[in-house]
Amino acid sequence: MKQLLAPARATVSAKALGDLPEWNLDDLFPGRDSAELAAATEKARKQAQALEASYKDKLAGLKGAVLAKAIGEYEEIDETLGRMMSFASLLYAADMTEPESGRFYQTMQETVTEISTHLLFFGLELNKIDDAVLAEKLADPALAKYEPWLRDTRAFRPHQLDDSIERLLLEKHVAGKAAWVRLFDESMAALRFKVALPHGEKEMTSAEVFNLMSEQDGKVRKAAAKSIGEVLGENARVFTLITNTLAKDKEIEDKWRKFAQPVSSRNLSNFVEDEVVDALVAAVKSMYPSLSHRYYALKASWFGVDQLDYWDRNAPLPDEDERTIKWSDAVDTVLGAYGRFSPQLAEVGEKFFDNDWIDAPVRPGKSPGAFAHPTVPSAHPYLLLNYQGKTRDVMTLAHELGHGVHQVLAGVQGHLMADTPLTLAETASVFGEMLTFRKLLDDAPSPAQKRVMLAGKIEDMLNTVVRQIAFFEFERRVHDRRGEGELLTEEICDIWMEVQGESLGPAIRFEGEYRYYWTYIPHFIHSPFYVYAYAFGDCLVNSLYAVYQGAADGFAEKYLDMLRAGGTLRHKELLAPFGLDASDPAFWQQGLSVISGLLDELVEMDAET
Repeated sequence: MKQLLAPARATVSAKALGDLPEWNLDDLFPGRDSAELAAATEKARKQAQALEASYKDKLAGLKGAVLAKAIGEYEEIDETLGRMMSFASLLYAADMTEPESGRFYQTMQETVTEISTHLLFFGLELNKIDDAVLAEKLADPALAKYEPWLRDTRAFRPHQLDDSIERLLLEKHVAGKAAWVRLFDESMAALRFKVALPHGEKEMTSAEVFNLMSEQDGKVRKAAAKSIGEVLGENARVFTLITNTLAKDKEIEDKWRKFAQPVSSRNLSNFVEDEVVDALVAAVKSMYPSLSHRYYALKASWFGVDQLDYWDRNAPLPDEDERTIKWSDAVDTVLGAYGRFSPQLAEVGEKFFDNDWIDAPVRPGKSPGAFAHPTVPSAHPYLLLNYQGKTRDVMTLAHELGHGVHQVLAGVQGHLMADTPLTLAETASVFGEMLTFRKLLDDAPSPAQKRVMLAGKIEDMLNTVVRQIAFFEFERRVHDRRGEGELLTEEICDIWMEVQGESLGPAIRFEGEYRYYWTYIPHFIHSPFYVYAYAFGDCLVNSLYAVYQGAADGFAEKYLDMLRAGGTLRHKELLAPFGLDASDPAFWQQGLSVISGLLDELVEMDAET
């Protein structure tokens, strides 16, 4: 998943971009009213009921091979439900303002939840099996296949509630958290921003107006920024209510489950220790002055000012090439970069372009930003982009294709073990970006263009590391304060401005409307504390890429093996073949030093020009 509405260029003509692909979801289901979807739904319901009738209150007494058979049946049902929800969510993402898509998405959520109540017993009973008893069962090779999934499922044992409470939480989810998330999505998708452009005023979607924030014309950037702040401010009341409600909902459940901190449940789902995340956050925050503060002061000097207005933070450099990159050229660039590293990696990537697995055009109502949806191993991933022909759009394509390739390769592990923790899920995407950046840098026609590209890469890395840790810090402060009572809009805005000032430094000047920019960030709503995974992944890839640059033959094979492992291995096991250890505090400094080194290189280049 690419970070939140990453800046791209203003809307350009379809002719300039070339033929942009749109996805075809028939590989999931032919349509909302298709006989195939109805049949899959009914089959899954009957299978779930049969599984409950056959195995409820009996799992602990099953022999290893029989328990493996039961898990296989459970996996088949769960994969069908995953396919159904993937279909509904992708239809919804294509146009969040279309009422029928919204209704279908909600209906599918309710249907899948109803069927899932018959499966709930399965995980709860597995977690009640004594460790010694389970160890005996795992001696059977059939069950040993599922050992990683059992390990991860049982990691939540200390936080499991009574069966009746777990069932209540599951059944209420669609009318609770899921409903508030849907309200956020539909509210954001419905917003329209009026911007005064040189050729007249234009009404835009959120994806389009954020793209203007990296336009060459400073007046356009300012107009877009002011419009964004104004519209978000006008709608801040509903976003404040959503934020308060979801934070309180999380606090209540965390207390029942006995999680020590608001972030602890996320860390457990990522299978990373609290202290490892704390070390990452502390390392990045300690580097604010030498990374973001230093870079933005340098950028301000390029613009001939002491401070940059916030709308100039992602502004193109004065000598930046503003050409429009056709889709076909973007595809050639990304696949060429992948192929230079590993022909096999490129071969998997080509499948996304040879088939209808990508939705690239900007459309009203479409989900902003970009993501890769893994769907299920029996199908294939889909990529959503909002491609508008800028270098950053090419990098976004490289990022999401990295996710997609990872998801394809990990599919061999099966539905229950293909998914990786979020911290490791960003590895392939950020590595893909790095491969593409290096190719673009090598192909740059002049030293001046190399300087511009290096600055752009540093900005992207600051957005991925510094900015995401600032987002994490914002979330942490909001959730901590929410424990003391409901937060007013102005109080949330104050927290936002505190962390923005700390992270971006004195070279960035803010204005009043920027106080409301926290409202548009979907990760705060969809996946609390997700954002540190970007910094984790970027620092990890920086260290990994350093190993690659100095490695002998064989690195690519080890890298592909890491991707194929999916969720079967934890971060220590995955990184061990490369001589890396994320639990070592020096690991984070090593990753951050790569960014600092690029900044040193840029300063040296700047002195020579």
